[in-house]
Amino acid sequence: MIRYRLQTMTLEEQTAKADAFYEEMNRRRSVRHFSEKPVPRHLVEQAIRTASTAPSGAHRQPWTFVLTGDREVKRHIRAAAEQEERVNYEGGRLPAHWREALEPLGTDWHKEFLETVPWLVVLFEQRYGLTSDGSQIHHFYVKESCGIAAGIFIAALHHAGLATLTHTPSPMAFLTRLLGRPANERPFCMFPIGYPADDCVVPDLRRKPLTQVMVEAGSATAP
Repeated sequence: MIRYRLQTMTLEEQTAKADAFYEEMNRRRSVRHFSEKPVPRHLVEQAIRTASTAPSGAHRQPWTFVLTGDREVKRHIRAAAEQEERVNYEGGRLPAHWREALEPLGTDWHKEFLETVPWLVVLFEQRYGLTSDGSQIHHFYVKESCGIAAGIFIAALHHAGLATLTHTPSPMAFLTRLLGRPANERPFCMFPIGYPADDCVVPDLRRKPLTQVMVEAGSATAP
């Protein structure tokens, strides 16, 4: 065990940092139109390093971030993703109410961004760990742990001035095959990473206010 202490700040400093971080994250948007402008590899690596600070069940850190900037790999991923997504959108695999919910976002089965972005990162959840002799190690709260890591990853990319999108083509088993991942790993989420295109537009979304996402229980009075 090691001693842990938070950085000492005045209430004014805490409030200013909390407010600034909210404003920064409130500007974040999911992007589907990317520039081909190169992104320094170390920025993405640092975001992955930051994501790996996430808490996890029993500190098993049940995640693998697979990074690729290879044109051929991205081309194969795009082709496989579009094949699955076309069935979703045009083959009836997505129920009508789901397609209706997606309509305001302007999404369809075309996923050009998977090929035009400088980098793709696929987050794999490790359903169980493996020792050097092949024995299995139980992992706890895998999806919860990977979800937290994904959220921190998104925040880290935005903080570094990069854009991304949480892309989950369904089913995603093709990613295991194309990226050569072992049987204990399963795709959790794919992140195209780059800079927004010059003509990039995003939906004019409105986020729920605090009064709609928070309720208070009990009678304690805040200081």
